[in-house]
Amino acid sequence: MTQVSGDWLSCDSTQHVLAMLEAGGHEAYVVGGCVRNALMNVAVGDVDIATNARPERVVLLAESAGLKAVPTGIEHGTVTVVADGVGHEVTTYRADVETDGRRAVVRYADDVAEDAARRDFTMNALYADARGRMLDPLGGLPDLEARRVRFIGDAGERIREDYLRILRFFRFIAWYGDPAEGVDAEALAGIAANLDGLQKLSAERVGHEMVRLLRAPEPGIAICVMAQSGVLDKVLPGASILAIQPLVALEQGHGLTPDPMRRLAGLGYYDSASLRLSRGQQKRLGQYQSLLSSDEPIAETAWRHGAEIALDVAILRAASLGQPVAPFVQDEIAKGAGATFPVKPRDLMPGVQGPELGEALRRLERRWIASGFMLSRDDLLE
Repeated sequence: MTQVSGDWLSCDSTQHVLAMLEAGGHEAYVVGGCVRNALMNVAVGDVDIATNARPERVVLLAESAGLKAVPTGIEHGTVTVVADGVGHEVTTYRADVETDGRRAVVRYADDVAEDAARRDFTMNALYADARGRMLDPLGGLPDLEARRVRFIGDAGERIREDYLRILRFFRFIAWYGDPAEGVDAEALAGIAANLDGLQKLSAERVGHEMVRLLRAPEPGIAICVMAQSGVLDKVLPGASILAIQPLVALEQGHGLTPDPMRRLAGLGYYDSASLRLSRGQQKRLGQYQSLLSSDEPIAETAWRHGAEIALDVAILRAASLGQPVAPFVQDEIAKGAGATFPVKPRDLMPGVQGPELGEALRRLERRWIASGFMLSRDDLLE
């Protein structure tokens, strides 16, 4: 029998919540991402728990056990139970009654198989009890072991329940799929038949999902299949995949952490407002756009914006040409990032003031940059 284990499961807080539900006469399983990640030796984040106890019963049992119960999503069957300062989302088994591609009307269920059937992918429909014993109602374990991302049941039906599942599918391909396994043909057929449903999604949901996808270590194959299936043009109109795989290779070669904004720039997509990105993300994307469209030397970019941005720009430029970063670029970046303009406003005062002062400083700055940051203060003031 397959077992799941880890500190996330054996810790007192998780065991306390599971024991509380079991002592009340109910089923209690950790489910979804925590089980999937543990079996794939990927770090586990949040621990979700599924139970046949109704939400009101969960609240009663938690309070009787001295635990805090927060009705974070009680209308949808979810109660956050806090044990030892750690929150656990406890959700009653559910089954879909009606869906419109964004939201679902659900009813409570008593059977874990019904709860599993409403989930998206087979690898997410895996459950484990407090002792780590696996429950696989839909046969998702072989898919997980093969790193095969597959919709539960009919792909088209799953997608029409929530069109965001199209983007989730490609995110899972990027994070958990095996390139050698290929991409599930049934899933692609279901996606092709439901492309128009992507228009029903909010910009926030699309942006959030794309950022998560682009944060994957190697999203190139997922992005390419998105383009082939018509999805990429729906969510990032005008984006080009030509530079994405060279960009990922260059990132890895230079030891860079995956950055979604760098990769959006690599796709040639800069319409941050349409994805409802944060202000910081919008600023970064706009900065890439400005720098990539300029002929500013890379040393100057490093001086003005820092070594990190300069290296990003150098890599993006190289990726767009399908070439490696030139050997001298790192030296130029280091030279620019370490340079300090030697002239201060007071060096020109009181003889030069007002608007003329700013123009004089800019003129000297241009001379200094053109010299390769070599001219000294005295040289410039002469």
